[in-house]
Amino acid sequence: MNSIKEKVPYPSDWKVKKLGELGEFLKGKGISKSETIESGLPCIRYGEIYTRHHDYIKEFYSFVDEDTANKSTEIMKGDILFAGSGETAEEIGKSVAYLHEEKAYAGGDIIILRTKDVDSKYLAFALNEGRLAKERAKLGQGHSVVHIYPKELKELIIHLPSEIEQQKIASILSTWDKAIELKEKLIEQKKEQKKGLMQKLLTGEVRLPGFEGEWRQVRLGKLTKLQGGYAFKSTEFVKQGIPIIRISNIAPEITDTNQDFVYYDEVEISDSFKVNFGDILIAMSGATTGKVGLYKNRELAYLNQRVGKFVNLDESKLDYSFLYHLVMSSTFKLQLKEELATGAQPNISSKQIENFKFNIPPLDEQKKISRTLNQIDRSIILQEKEIALLKHQKQGLMQLLLTGKVRVKV
Repeated sequence: MNSIKEKVPYPSDWKVKKLGELGEFLKGKGISKSETIESGLPCIRYGEIYTRHHDYIKEFYSFVDEDTANKSTEIMKGDILFAGSGETAEEIGKSVAYLHEEKAYAGGDIIILRTKDVDSKYLAFALNEGRLAKERAKLGQGHSVVHIYPKELKELIIHLPSEIEQQKIASILSTWDKAIELKEKLIEQKKEQKKGLMQKLLTGEVRLPGFEGEWRQVRLGKLTKLQGGYAFKSTEFVKQGIPIIRISNIAPEITDTNQDFVYYDEVEISDSFKVNFGDILIAMSGATTGKVGLYKNRELAYLNQRVGKFVNLDESKLDYSFLYHLVMSSTFKLQLKEELATGAQPNISSKQIENFKFNIPPLDEQKKISRTLNQIDRSIILQEKEIALLKHQKQGLMQLLLTGKVRVKV
């Protein structure tokens, strides 16, 4: 205990406790997805701790009937919920505070800490902070699925200020959460507005001022070629060099700040397999088949197998930016869904996608539509960067407040 205290210089007036001293550990009982209903008694399933909640639970996403609730473990206000399993050691044991007055029920693979003499919201913040998150990750057991158990969690060492200081720290960090949450809601609203506008503009249901005349139906392959990638050998990947775009790298914006690239030595290779700034890429197999992304690095990259790159065949007939919105549209996704439904495995060929059909306006109207939608995208990206900055600032503040480097007045 003393060795940990020496590594991190916490204030001398903070208490040093094992997590097991802060309450009683309980275990959730299995609630399958098939047992959930649209409304009823609220329940928390372990996957939601990763995907739906951050440090504390604000709303419910799953519900069960009374019979299912009666065979489950009850969650009470002030409980800390841990995800008992996950895909990686970094995920394992993620915790959230349950702060509702309403009782809820815990699914399997949820570990419950029924707390005493500690502020639950503070505890959730502290458990997800840098040092404790790393300590928790070391406790994970297993490979393909990583597990954590109460007997290991009980031994985690935590440093606690007075309850009043805990409450003030939690209140400060919650203020940052509210600002982040507000921004996220604004982004979701803007994305929904863009989705509705896209549907109307890309089908001609709504025409921009100054444009008339009929659109023509065109097979996508008449306007663009979908270039497949090269089969690079994984045994020849290197730590530095030319980044390779794999299926796992496909994101709305592919940049060096949000990707885990592998690299290849520079080789003589056809331009067809090179990726440049602004290229539109698509995943062609696996769970994310059909996911589209824009390459936004100035640095050259290579195109890996099962990743497709859209190549404009005639710039006088197709605006490349318009193509991006087209392959992001519900019309594209519907045709993709129909093609995928015919195969046993989720994958699609260049020929199948090139056979998709769309009603296309003249070039000048394409450009006007893409400029309109690009403007909305830029606004969303700007707000997402603001959220990233807020999260970074909150992380820095957590580091200061939860270690006592900066004290709050009590």
